[in-house]
Amino acid sequence: MQNAAAAGLTRPPSPNPLLQHLDAALARLGDALLRGRRVIQAVQWVVVAVYLVLITVPALLPLPVRAAHIWNHITLFAQFVFWGLWWPFVLLSMVLVGRAWCGLICPEGSLTQFASRHGRGNALPHWIKWKGWPFVAFAMTTIYGQLISVYQYPAPALLILGGSTLAAIVIGFLYGRNKRVWCRYLCPVTGVFGLLTKLAPLHFRVDPVAWEASRQSGVRPRPVNCPPLVPIKTMRGSSMCHMCGGCSGYRGAISLSRRSPNDEIVRVAKNEPKPWETALILFGLMGVAAGAFHWTGSDTFVEAKQAIATLLVEHGVMWPLALHLPWFLLTNYPDNNDVLTPLDGALIVAYIGAVAVLVGVTASTCLALAARALGPWQAARFHHLAQGLLPSAGCGVFLGLSALTVTMLHSEGFALGFVTPLRLAFLTGAALWSAILCWQIAAAHTASRVRQAIALLPTSGAIAIGVATWALLFWG
Repeated sequence: MQNAAAAGLTRPPSPNPLLQHLDAALARLGDALLRGRRVIQAVQWVVVAVYLVLITVPALLPLPVRAAHIWNHITLFAQFVFWGLWWPFVLLSMVLVGRAWCGLICPEGSLTQFASRHGRGNALPHWIKWKGWPFVAFAMTTIYGQLISVYQYPAPALLILGGSTLAAIVIGFLYGRNKRVWCRYLCPVTGVFGLLTKLAPLHFRVDPVAWEASRQSGVRPRPVNCPPLVPIKTMRGSSMCHMCGGCSGYRGAISLSRRSPNDEIVRVAKNEPKPWETALILFGLMGVAAGAFHWTGSDTFVEAKQAIATLLVEHGVMWPLALHLPWFLLTNYPDNNDVLTPLDGALIVAYIGAVAVLVGVTASTCLALAARALGPWQAARFHHLAQGLLPSAGCGVFLGLSALTVTMLHSEGFALGFVTPLRLAFLTGAALWSAILCWQIAAAHTASRVRQAIALLPTSGAIAIGVATWALLFWG
């Protein structure tokens, strides 16, 4: 028992009475989630109904006029719900309470599990389990959303959100039995959610000692269905757990518990290097996401477009400047004076790709130097250090998405003078959190404080790169 506790697999009861009460309350909450499955399912179907209305009805209506407001036009209301509230605060919820959104509310998760319950139940093909899908799906969805202006118009929102939902239903119907195969492997944001939930102070903890005692007792436990296909016996982190409570109390070994927000990254990630997660952090969250928000206000983008356009005109090549493609390929709303040409589309892809490569390669170089400073080169150490950038990378994406919230509220006449100092506080706090994580990760790989200090210098450079990209967006 002492060895297991030392390894971080169990936690002895706290001597603090307040913490004891908190632990007991959390365990009861986890059990309540298990007992309240019918209520949760009813809420999920209400969310599904509201979601389907908000993605379909606006796409069938004329675009709102200038005098329309969030509170009197369903298109603007839906836009605010999806891009002003849903996405930024769902991301924030991952850091606060883990993937509870996925397990308790998400309409796609509910629909794909329902389809799986009544579908064919086929075995999973190998292509679905490819570990690169979370990165590829996130990058492709982000870039495609920029090309068709998903944040501004209802038809692109229906195409991307509705298309994702339809794909989730099809995958659920074809594969698994009462599972969430789509959520586990193919959802465009499952990788991002899985990363951010590593920072959550809550998780369903598995006590291996209690598990083994239950197994040896010969008592047959109740059956447990884990929709996201998590091997709960060996679960040591919370990345894939949907916090649904379905396994709470199983074998007397699983309970909703508190933990250090740094625990999973410092301890668990050390022994589980995941290159695709590193790519998602460095090239996805820090690169692709930043580029997607940057290009609309970039002087470099405008100058490159003007230079290439001049060159094309001089050579008599006009179609990249004049051709208008359908709205589902490139933004095409002439009545709103909002049309993207093939040249615009190519430059958007190139710009986002260039930002991703520049930021990703530079940050990777800094982490590689830090990994080497801690001892002989080990790829696992490099990937572990990359996990330390999660607070700053996740904070940047949250602030980028919340900028849409601020823009929408500003257009409605709300004065939000507190936003700038709040953004500064978020970026500063996230940078400090990342620095602390990198220091603790370095300590996990060397006993030398000198090596730790040396490694912190290049990791601080990687953190600064991530913070600077978002600082430029707001104050550049």
